[in-house]
Amino acid sequence: MSQDHRQARRVRVAIIGAGPGGLCMAKELLDAGIDDFVVLEKCDGPGGTWRINTYPGCACDVQAALYSFSWEPKADWSRPYPRQPEILAYFEAIADKYRILPRCRFDTEVTGATWDEATATWRVDSSDGTVVADVLVSAVGMFREPIPPDIEGIGAFEGTTIHSSRWDASHDVTGERIAVIGSAASAVQLVPEIAATAGRVHLFQRTANWVLPKLDTPYTDEELERFREHPEIIQAIRDEIYRHMDAGMTFSDPDALAEREVAGLAAIEVVEDPGVRDRLRPTHPFGCKRPLFSNVYYASFNRPNLELVTDTIERISPTGVLTVDGVERRVDTIILATGFFTTRFVSVIDVVGRGGQHIGDVWADGAQAYLGVTTPGFPNLFMLYGPNTNNGSILTMIEAQVAHVLAHLKRMDEEGIGWVEPRSEVCDAYNDEIQRAIASVAVWQADCTGYYKSRTGRIVTQWPMSMSEFARRTAGVDPLAFESAPR
Repeated sequence: MSQDHRQARRVRVAIIGAGPGGLCMAKELLDAGIDDFVVLEKCDGPGGTWRINTYPGCACDVQAALYSFSWEPKADWSRPYPRQPEILAYFEAIADKYRILPRCRFDTEVTGATWDEATATWRVDSSDGTVVADVLVSAVGMFREPIPPDIEGIGAFEGTTIHSSRWDASHDVTGERIAVIGSAASAVQLVPEIAATAGRVHLFQRTANWVLPKLDTPYTDEELERFREHPEIIQAIRDEIYRHMDAGMTFSDPDALAEREVAGLAAIEVVEDPGVRDRLRPTHPFGCKRPLFSNVYYASFNRPNLELVTDTIERISPTGVLTVDGVERRVDTIILATGFFTTRFVSVIDVVGRGGQHIGDVWADGAQAYLGVTTPGFPNLFMLYGPNTNNGSILTMIEAQVAHVLAHLKRMDEEGIGWVEPRSEVCDAYNDEIQRAIASVAVWQADCTGYYKSRTGRIVTQWPMSMSEFARRTAGVDPLAFESAPR
């Protein structure tokens, strides 16, 4: 039966995505007594980016004591920075424990959402039919859509090509000749892993990044037992990480930034070849791009089978990678560690708001939202992990956003409101303030590439203040900031 002829299901809330944001929203809706909702997820289970990204070495750059929800602490993480399987298991357990799974439609990709002015509802179209919802919550993460590299001949390669975010576990790289294109977050984690078994690895680096060491010694059985018996220890660790990150992620302390650069440069000294060391040293200030962490990345360059290539790639041939110096490196597999389209947010879906306006067109100069959650012209659309909300622990930021959405729903119930959206002048003033604050972060104004900026140069991903300040601003709802209409 075609999608157009299926019976549309009517719900109060439709949530797009069963990653951390969608799970948090679902859990808090149930706690608030709201069970008339559905979670639409394109993957075959919950977990979001932690379900999708399964490349070797995949791990979180925030310590797990803080990269976990305040309402679901975990006393037995295997190490301070656990890897993907353990993190995915955490989110799967949440979906099960809080009875979210029955409300999920997996293998269901949302293809579009349109606001119906007459009925004040959202029509959400998907690969599994249509949902009509009073409220639409986007829990679409930043790391959803991989970037294909713009390199001549990329489609002509006769070997295997894999994007790091679409890892094929059935493909064995043991003994293979590998080209890794890209040297940021995923490459820093996967290169040491594959270099341990591959025959030869060529890492193609465009820009040297800051890669700092991290305290990541696995916990002993005795430590884990103590954590289980005394959960207050985990809470104390969490509080300390929060205090440190709450201050440090504003990148406003020059002394702290200098200390990190010293630590980063010291870490590079483990590389034995002086020429390789020189090419691994960043030329941009720490914090200009996403800081990276690894205890094994630099040491892996002492392996005889790992080559750092900094000559620009000219093209991909059917058999390998050709650089501008005329050298072709013949390989069996190309791994694309080229990142994601991080600046599109919910506009990766064709969302059509009031007056037929497409959110992608409205955001042509860069994504903007009020408090990162709502945007003018799109009534009853709430975003988690929206524009300018990325900093610190995203789970902490998500909890604040979810609380803000719930405050809206409560107000709508209590006052008989049918729809809400932020006033244009309020949203504009807020975003002007945020951009002024971003302009005051010196390291973000340095000339370096990264995922923070839209194509117009506007920084649309980063929150320039503390997590505590974000929580303060999103607490409750200011009715004067929003337009609304009765049901």
